[in-house]
Amino acid sequence: MTLILNTWIFEKDVKEGTNQVDLVDRVASLGADGIEVRREYFKDLDKELPETAKKAKEHDLIVNYSVPDVVFEDDGSLNPMLKTYFEEGKTLGLKKIKFNIGNFDKFTGDLKEALSQFPIDKIEMNVENDQTQVSGTVKALTKFLSAAHEAGLPEIGYVYDLGNWAFTHGDAVESAKALAPYTHYIHLKNTIDNEGELSTSDDLNVGIYDWKNILTYLPKDVYFALEYPMDTDEQIKGQIQLFHKEVGA
Repeated sequence: MTLILNTWIFEKDVKEGTNQVDLVDRVASLGADGIEVRREYFKDLDKELPETAKKAKEHDLIVNYSVPDVVFEDDGSLNPMLKTYFEEGKTLGLKKIKFNIGNFDKFTGDLKEALSQFPIDKIEMNVENDQTQVSGTVKALTKFLSAAHEAGLPEIGYVYDLGNWAFTHGDAVESAKALAPYTHYIHLKNTIDNEGELSTSDDLNVGIYDWKNILTYLPKDVYFALEYPMDTDEQIKGQIQLFHKEVGA
């Protein structure tokens, strides 16, 4: 199983000044197969993107890119920043880039023509269920993903984010069943519900979801990522071991 560490894991260190270039060494030392860097964590893109790519190559690590932006703007037009994000992806030597859908329901153009201008044959483009009603429901995701596939763009995939279903009040199991055909990547995190107050757990086994059961409805031959803040490397190692014990080596 291919296991990626999303750099949200190191949120505490990032807030204290650690940059993602330095986190590449740490991810390698923890024994993961790759790193998912977050665009909002970069302080100097021109400097840090090539440095991140260089270090990842030295460690033979996969690099994925989480971009907190939409594919489609409020009026349904294509986000003009997408070209920039894919250029950044080329610099990083990416395997996968991830966005939120945005307002695809208002898009009126030719989907294949719109998205084929980007190097999606070299950098796999994915969308995630975020914590909004616009991009984080089965209906919205299925509408976009089925349209992409019907347009002849089967390489466009979906990131199943377990923890986010709590925030959109979606059914995680039914969502997994419905979206499994499009799933190329799985973000694992659990959610704690404290009398209606939701928060992200720092342990896969603590929270409202039976993550192991949910994975039985999803593809096995995809990338997996741990994506939740943890305080120590010992804790991270423990969660990596838990994943491999339950899901397989």
